[in-house]
Amino acid sequence: MNAVAIKKDIYWVGVVDWNIRTFHGHTYTTNRGSTYNAYLIIDDKVTLVDTVLGSFSAELIDRIKSVIPLEKIDYIIANHVETDHSGALPALMKLCPKAKIFGTAKCKEGLWKHYYGDWDFQIVKTGDTLKLGKRTLSFIEAPMIHWPDSMFTYCPEEKLLMPNDAFGQHYATSQRFDDEVDQCALMQEAVKYYANILWPLSSVIAKKIDDILKMNIPISMIAPSHGIIWRNDPMKIVNSYITWAKNTTKTKAVIVYETMWRSTETMARQLAEGLAAGGISDVKIFDIAESDVTAVITELIDAKAVLVGSSTQDNDMLPNIARFMEFLKGLKPKGRVGMAFGSFGWAGGAVKEIEGVLKETGVDVAAPGVSLQYVPDAAGRLACFEAGKNFAEKIK
Repeated sequence: MNAVAIKKDIYWVGVVDWNIRTFHGHTYTTNRGSTYNAYLIIDDKVTLVDTVLGSFSAELIDRIKSVIPLEKIDYIIANHVETDHSGALPALMKLCPKAKIFGTAKCKEGLWKHYYGDWDFQIVKTGDTLKLGKRTLSFIEAPMIHWPDSMFTYCPEEKLLMPNDAFGQHYATSQRFDDEVDQCALMQEAVKYYANILWPLSSVIAKKIDDILKMNIPISMIAPSHGIIWRNDPMKIVNSYITWAKNTTKTKAVIVYETMWRSTETMARQLAEGLAAGGISDVKIFDIAESDVTAVITELIDAKAVLVGSSTQDNDMLPNIARFMEFLKGLKPKGRVGMAFGSFGWAGGAVKEIEGVLKETGVDVAAPGVSLQYVPDAAGRLACFEAGKNFAEKIK
């Protein structure tokens, strides 16, 4: 379990989790696995920045040992409480009990509530610095990116930013750097990460990035706590975050539906045909009962329009689309237009319910919903086509 040098006397000592397939309580699919990144700085004061998931403690410890004995660690920087980054702390502190931990006030509170460890902890805030010897660490509080305790750690001598959960990806590879991996896969995982975890925090992220840019701190490398390290073009991911945080959209529509006996599916397909005829060439369709919700949310990050459909059951939406709508509501997308559609039997209700949730979500319901009874006939299919064609104007 050898460490990987990322700069002179600075090492990646994290873990690659090849097999993880869900994250955040199974709400996020991680088809490419993930990593838990930790960084070891060898200086007059030996410092570890973040740890790993608790079940991988032994691997972290072995990697550190490949560089230096555990008892040599003087400082541990805790950028974030969440257990995929702090879980190895109890095992680690048994081996280096004299190490001092640094983090925000909320971090101290959170670590106590997680582990109840009687550890030497020093609270830091934005602007505080820690002298290691040849190097210095400075701290930038980043509350709600994405927990209240979160912070970034910056080493000015190395122009190295270690921002924990910002700028990361769930991406397991044998390589550690951005210039060593497939760029399409890398950015696909980066936007997926942002869309499914950080999207509701866009206003906070935009402000924090603006604050950091105003500091005029040079950045030659960004070492996040998940995925690869940005060394070739670190501003690539920063600029992408700026775009995503602004809720920048394009003329794209995502149709998400759930169907009982395929009637609502027929409506979805006709709406898509109408959108295309109206000039919207980028249209994606998902049956939510058969689709990866994580992938659907990722497609929505730059889509101007979301069209949501469901058959009616008990005067309401079907359960999978209802669950999706609740998840979407939590992500708080802004600047989107939407419409509802669906089939029903003897009584409707789903379309009205969908419109209500879209409005609660902040989506502008920009066209009347389309509701058809039982199986769409030729007139019903044409009505869906025309509705899609007309809605295209709302998107453009």
